[in-house]
Amino acid sequence: MAIQTHILTLVRQHFPQLNQTALQEEIAEVGQLLEFPAGKVLMDYGTYVQMMPLLVKGSIKVSRQDDDGQELLLYFLQAGDTCSMSFTCCMMDKQSIIRTETIEDSTLIGIPTRYMDDWMSRYTSWKNFVMQAYNTRMLELVRTIDKIAFHNMDDRLRDYLRQRTQLAHSPVLNITHQDIASDLHASREAVSRLLKKMEQKGFLRLSRNQVEWLEPLD
Repeated sequence: MAIQTHILTLVRQHFPQLNQTALQEEIAEVGQLLEFPAGKVLMDYGTYVQMMPLLVKGSIKVSRQDDDGQELLLYFLQAGDTCSMSFTCCMMDKQSIIRTETIEDSTLIGIPTRYMDDWMSRYTSWKNFVMQAYNTRMLELVRTIDKIAFHNMDDRLRDYLRQRTQLAHSPVLNITHQDIASDLHASREAVSRLLKKMEQKGFLRLSRNQVEWLEPLD
């Protein structure tokens, strides 16, 4: 009962749009409170989705792999978000075409997939929540495509670092040049060269496996 009460509190705190009392109580009844350390792969390519995540703490990156096995960062999730692509796999019982991985210690409420379709028809707030999640993620995917198609690597790297520091609520990122290159679908050499250039301009400070962003986080 204590766990259910805690889940109910988290839902009301982080997902106020799910404002139907009966829905909140069902989430508290069937949801599982799960904690994961940073760097944990939650869903991998080719796996079947077992539950829908409602993220209440931490952050998760969602990536896509090309035919050559190289990854591209699609978007980040933070507290109050869910992964709409996971929902698609849930509803259609399809294998995952994305990978989700925690980038810091994270806590989520896992909703078993069997409730997804039922709640869409019974709870307006759940349906609206799912549709809004689709819209948000679609806009982020469009922005990702725009960055690849129309922005140079300098701009993409700067946007990436600003987003990562904002998610971490810290100007210091414990991250390697290879990690950054993988997320941006770029070579490590190119990323290292641009990072050094940005350091010389005073945007950041580099140390071993660490980047300190020196501009305001907004």
